[in-house]
Amino acid sequence: MNLPILGLHLEYNARLVHLWSDEPLAVLSSTVVGSELTQARHIVNRRVARGYDGRSPRDDLLALAREIGIVEPFVGLMTAAKTERAQVAVERDAATTVVVVATVGVSHPTASGITEAARVEASTINIIVVADACLTPAARVNAVITTTEAKTLALIERDLRAPHGGFASGTGTDSIVIASTERGARYEYVGPISPLGASIARAVRRAILNAMQ
Repeated sequence: MNLPILGLHLEYNARLVHLWSDEPLAVLSSTVVGSELTQARHIVNRRVARGYDGRSPRDDLLALAREIGIVEPFVGLMTAAKTERAQVAVERDAATTVVVVATVGVSHPTASGITEAARVEASTINIIVVADACLTPAARVNAVITTTEAKTLALIERDLRAPHGGFASGTGTDSIVIASTERGARYEYVGPISPLGASIARAVRRAILNAMQ
């Protein structure tokens, strides 16, 4: 699938979500593989079985990458959610296009600061954000915050509850990837009231809401 950002491509099926770019993307991520990278062309979200023991997630992701022909450093995520049901949301304004790809598993929701770790099984919301823009380091951190706020708002709108009975803020193993093409408009701030932040938030919120219909 070609996406409305030049050189950006997407494939998703029952095994994986694979987003790749003809040119390297600047990346910031909290992922199983590649969290140390500042640039990457490939982002892979691998589906695993419910109850996956997590003994060798890095090796399992590396094996999948080799299988699909990736021979360079990449960003890798894992989920037990149905990757064939990945949600793609696009937002555009006069300066920038944003693409969000999300897989949403909410069978074990948590409330940050309330849910006890010992009581929770793994469940995952993975969100990949790609902006056709140039972001400063501070803007990337803003983008993580904005993405998280939009995710949690969507969960509240869907009335997702944590074990204590109150609203859920996410799940115990959520991951985020912020990627940018480093061309076009330059942003030093990507909070929710900025033009780019608003686009990211709308796309993330729509992707989560659609996944939970």
